[in-house]
This record gives sequence, C-alpha cells and structure tokens, in this order.
Amino acid sequence: MGFEQIVFYIFSAILVFAAGMVISVRNPVFAALFLVLAFFTSAVIWILLEAEFLALTLVLVYVGAVMVLFLFVVMMLDINLAVLKRGFRRYLPVGFVVAFIMIVQLVLIVGPEQFGLDKVESPTPRAADYSNTEELGRVLYTVYVYPFEIASVILLVAIIAAIALTLRKRKHPRFMSPEQQIKVRREDRLRIVKMKSETKL
Repeated sequence: MGFEQIVFYIFSAILVFAAGMVISVRNPVFAALFLVLAFFTSAVIWILLEAEFLALTLVLVYVGAVMVLFLFVVMMLDINLAVLKRGFRRYLPVGFVVAFIMIVQLVLIVGPEQFGLDKVESPTPRAADYSNTEELGRVLYTVYVYPFEIASVILLVAIIAAIALTLRKRKHPRFMSPEQQIKVRREDRLRIVKMKSETKL
C-alpha cells in the first residue's frame, strides 16, 4: 500500500465521520462546523485526484463564503434546541430504514464489481507546467459553453426571484428627495428672531 492510498483512506474515514456527525449532532452550529471539516477533507481527496482547481474552489467558495453565511444565519436565528430534540426518538426507526435503503442502493450502484482500486485507474501523472485550470476552462468554454450559459441565466433568474419574494413595500416610506434638498433656501429653514437682552438681577 502506497503513501497516497494511506492518505486517501485516512481522509476518507474523516470525511465519513464528519458527514455522519453533520446529520447526528443536535446543535446546528456544530453541524455546520462538521460540514466545514467534510469540505476540507473532500478537497484533500480532490487534490489526490490531481483536480487542484476543484479543491480550491470547494475551499474558497463553500468553506469561505457559503458556510460563513450558514453560520451567521444559524447563530442569528433563535433556534429552540428543545423542540429539535423532542421528535428525535420517534423518527429514529424511520431514519434507520431510510439509511438502510440508501446504503443498499449505493452498494448496488457502486459495488465491488463497478468500483475498487483494481477497477478505477490512477490519474496519469502530469508535467510540472500542466495547468488543470486552463484545461478545465478550455473544455468549459468550448464543449459545454451552452450549458454553462443556461446555468448562469437560471441562477440569475433565481436571484431576481429571491429578491422579489423578500422585498416588502412599506405603506408610508420615509426617504429624502435629493431634488427637494437642492431647492432648499436659507430663508425656508432659518428664522432669526430679535429679542431684547435680559438683565441679570
């Protein structure tokens, strides 16, 4: 067993442990932190497959941006942990049945006959000047340019729809008009009143 296989098995075990903790811990903050650990270990496995761009994207985008937003949302929401714990035992048998069915499906699809070290070949070693990012960009913007553009349009529509759904109009909005501010004169805002001086007793 080579060094790469040892590293693969170590980080795969950490990834399975972190994924299990994400769905088993009752504290949502801990679940988000375990998901961060799962993303990091997945990035290491991507690096072992010589997919450095995907590994860096996974760390920068998901860990650096998406998970930070998840943590902010989880910590800002007033989540009652007692309510979350209330139905855990009642739905536990159903969860075991669903998990067993998913494991059986994974074994049938990705079993010893379709998956294994002898079935999947190791990635071909590349030269030092080989750019994984350049090759991915060339394929993305030539072969898959239309699916890429369609996906970007769908995401844009989703962003606009999310903004439209969350935007609420107020009945009596208060705002300043720059046009009215420019027209303001000193006589309209300031009034000088002449008063007699008071004498001290």
